[in-house]
Amino acid sequence: MTDDNRDALLLALLPDVPFDGWSRHAAINAGRRLGLDGAEVAALYPGGPRDLVAAFSRWADRQMLARLGHLDLTGLKTHERVAAAAMARIEALALHREAARRALGVLALPTNAPLAARLIYETVDAIWYAVGDQSVNFSFYTKRGILAGIHAVTMLYWLDDRSANFTETRGFLERRLAEIGAMPRWRQRLAARLDNLPRPSGLARAMRGR
Repeated sequence: MTDDNRDALLLALLPDVPFDGWSRHAAINAGRRLGLDGAEVAALYPGGPRDLVAAFSRWADRQMLARLGHLDLTGLKTHERVAAAAMARIEALALHREAARRALGVLALPTNAPLAARLIYETVDAIWYAVGDQSVNFSFYTKRGILAGIHAVTMLYWLDDRSANFTETRGFLERRLAEIGAMPRWRQRLAARLDNLPRPSGLARAMRGR
């Protein structure tokens, strides 16, 4: 089974998710329409709903990157490029909003918290790399952590947005990003101090030398 088979099944399943959820039953029905039996469906997504939701998130990430490839981001400030990337992902999900809502419901289960964290990290990491981020050390993690929070609340806002072309969601996102950009310089000072701290390996060597 190839990635093409996985994507084909995922796309065949999406129209059923608003009614049947991210369930094995829905996946099997979608598989039948593609000429796949239950065993073949299980082989494509052995983890069931968890695997399906993860594939959906990663599909949205790939769609976002593909859309960004057609945009000219030259001359835009960093927060504007980030906003463009985040909105490109939302636009890719526009026809599947209820599927996205149901996916968030699956990821909200306590047992799926590690998966939810991994998927949101993959998304924000893809966004930062796509907009040309070259940060390292403390800044690398803070940028991803901050954007993860913004991405999460923006997705929740979008789920109930009925404005044309999601203009209200775009405004909400841009305001959140602007607020981060306007934060005081304490982040840079804290980053510099943390980067100057001894690394754990260095501390271990120092302790052995005593």
